[in-house]
Amino acid sequence: MADIHATARPRSGAARICTILAFVFAVIAIFFLPPLFGLVGLVLGIVGAVLGDKPLGWYAAGASVVGAVLGMIISYAIYNS
Repeated sequence: MADIHATARPRSGAARICTILAFVFAVIAIFFLPPLFGLVGLVLGIVGAVLGDKPLGWYAAGASVVGAVLGMIISYAIYNS
C-alpha cells in the first residue's frame, strides 16, 4: 500500500483540466498578448497544483511565465526591427 499523507489532496479531473489549460495558455502567450495569457496560465497552473496536480501544475505555472517573457521578447524584437 502506498503511504498517503492525510494532508495530501487526491488529484481531481478539474486539477488536470486547469493544468492542461495552463500549458495551452503558455503557448498562446508566446504569440498573442503575452502579459494577459501568461497571467491566466500562471493562475490556472497554481490552481491546478493546489487542487492536487502537484508537479505538473507547478510546471505549467512556470511554463506560463516563461511563455509570457518569451512572447514579450519576441514582440519587442519584431516591433523594433
